[in-house]
Amino acid sequence: MTLRVAIPDLISPSYFPAIAAVEMGFLPGATLELLYPVTKTYEQLRDGQLDFVGGAAHAALYAFKDWRGGRLLCALAQHMYWFLVVRKDLNPKRGDLSILRGLRIGAAPGPVDGLKQMLKRAGIADVQVGPVPGAIGEKASFGLMAAKALQEGKLDGFWANGMGMEVAVREGFGAVLLDARRDGTAEMKGYTFPALACTEKTIRERPEVARAAIKAIKQAQQALKADPNRATAIGRKLFPPQEASLIAELIRRDASFYEPDISPQTVQSMNQFALDLGLLSRPVDYGDVVWSG
Repeated sequence: MTLRVAIPDLISPSYFPAIAAVEMGFLPGATLELLYPVTKTYEQLRDGQLDFVGGAAHAALYAFKDWRGGRLLCALAQHMYWFLVVRKDLNPKRGDLSILRGLRIGAAPGPVDGLKQMLKRAGIADVQVGPVPGAIGEKASFGLMAAKALQEGKLDGFWANGMGMEVAVREGFGAVLLDARRDGTAEMKGYTFPALACTEKTIRERPEVARAAIKAIKQAQQALKADPNRATAIGRKLFPPQEASLIAELIRRDASFYEPDISPQTVQSMNQFALDLGLLSRPVDYGDVVWSG
């Protein structure tokens, strides 16, 4: 039996434990697919076209209203995990969001929610937040396209994954304004996190498969924490050469966040974020969000 595992961004550290779980053989019979954006990824999970999705946890609500029909299985890592990068010539002061006034910032559907909420909390309204030029189609690798658009002057900044950030900084045209996972407030960090999800139907009819997927993610996390360099071989298979050479260092930086458990506080924070956005219509209990099988 083939298990279809999909992620919305491939050339990135964001969902790498899911990539590694498949590529290292921890989930036998699984195939890995790229399906952008995350809202569409979850819709295909809901519609039975996928078995598992690794994506932003809160974005499941775009397909599973009030968490009906879907469940989170485990965390791929902890905390909101995107970077806010702007043109280097702006000389940004780390964490000073006021510099964004009047700028063009690119963000993907789903991740954009966290950026908009941060701007709202900071009282900054006059920011042009929109799609990244070129980031279209189901196989888009968003971070790299965002970095390219910034380099070409089509944007003043972007909100994207660690690979897009790393390329922009190393190439000298971008500077990090905010690393949400490390610089953000407790509220920001709690907006969302990368998670593995499946349908209630899978849990009901094939609980052993759901358990195997959780185990595979845990094994991948432990393997990457023990030796981040193992990411390089996977990168050489799936990424362009430059990004393949960078992935092990990005995994090394993130390894301390590779904890699979989803705490009640994590769900409470995420659900409050979703309530504030209008993605969630009412409070939902932990057991209706996370499967504890």
